[in-house]
This record gives sequence, C-alpha cells and structure tokens, in this order.
Amino acid sequence: MQAEAPRTVYVVDDDPAMRHSLAWLIGSVGLTVSSFASGEEFLKAWHPDQPGCLVTDVRMPGMSGLELQEALARAGSILAVIVITGHADVPMAVRALRAGAVDFIEKPFNDQHLLDRVHEALEKSMALWKGHSRKARVRALLARLTPRERQVADLVAAGKPNKVIAFELDLSMKTVEVHRHNVMEKLEVASVADLTRLLLEAE
Repeated sequence: MQAEAPRTVYVVDDDPAMRHSLAWLIGSVGLTVSSFASGEEFLKAWHPDQPGCLVTDVRMPGMSGLELQEALARAGSILAVIVITGHADVPMAVRALRAGAVDFIEKPFNDQHLLDRVHEALEKSMALWKGHSRKARVRALLARLTPRERQVADLVAAGKPNKVIAFELDLSMKTVEVHRHNVMEKLEVASVADLTRLLLEAE
C-alpha cells in the first residue's frame, strides 16, 4: 500500500502580520503550515517531490508571487497555488490562472472561502503526487528488464503469440517462453491485460 506523503500549506508573504494571520487561520483547521517572508526564502526550503498548497501574495520585494508561481511551474512542481492580493487587476489574474493557479483571491477575503480553496488545492496536489509516484514505480519496474525482455514485453502487450514473437525476434519458442516468464515476474503482473496497462502507464 502506498504511503501518504505529508501535506503542508506554505504561506509566502512579506507582511509579517498577514503572514501570521494566514498561518493561524490555516493552522486552526488542523493543517500543517510553514511560513516564509519571500519567494527566494521559500525556494531554498522547497522540496519538489512533496505535495501541498502554496498561498502567496502577489506584490513582494524581489520575486513577486507570480514570478514564484512561474518558477515552480518551470521546475515541474506538484504544489497547487493560491494567489492572494490587495492590488488585483484582470491581466494579473489571467496570468496567474494561465500559469495553473487554483484561485486568485482579493484581500480582504472570506476566511471560509480561502480554507475551502486550500482544501481543494491540497486534494489536487495529492492527486498529482499519486500519479507521479505511480509513474516512478512503473519506471523502476521497467528498469529491471533487459533490452530483449523489453522487446518481448512490448510484443506480448501488442497481442502477439509466442510463435510470432519468436519469428520476429529470431528466437526459439523456448527462449521466448523464458523471456515472457521473466517479464511477468519482474514487472509483478499476472496477466497480459495487467502488463498492457503497466506499459501504457509508462508512456
């Protein structure tokens, strides 16, 4: 059974009062919160493989919230981002949402609305994490195969019988049977359908 990854809400805001207020609000519903005064400070502590939610202000000295969001997107982050601002305009909101933000919230905001969006963001990030974890496991399984076993696996998944595989790869039927057995064992699958699904997941 897959272990659950820790889920954290990261608050990035240069205003100490707002940072404290957001951390208190989010922590009041039992969520783990980690706060940072700048995007640069956050990036130094950020681990790309961890799911979570980033709540960031737009206007900050140095790296803006939108620049932070875009930097994370370029790095392949699975964090779900909520952008908050007291100086909203339409182009800014469009930029944030196009970069994948879950929401663009204007101050002052409704506490419950923010909490609802944080929970949605965490679920979105967890779904991404589970998908990435599954793909990583599939890649690790496929790495166990020799080049010849991978050829056999692809042909088996394509529905070709051992006789045809033997002809195409210029192998004996016995050798194909051995490779086929090794493929199923190494990939931990019990049927051709399971093998096919696993190979599709690797794409």
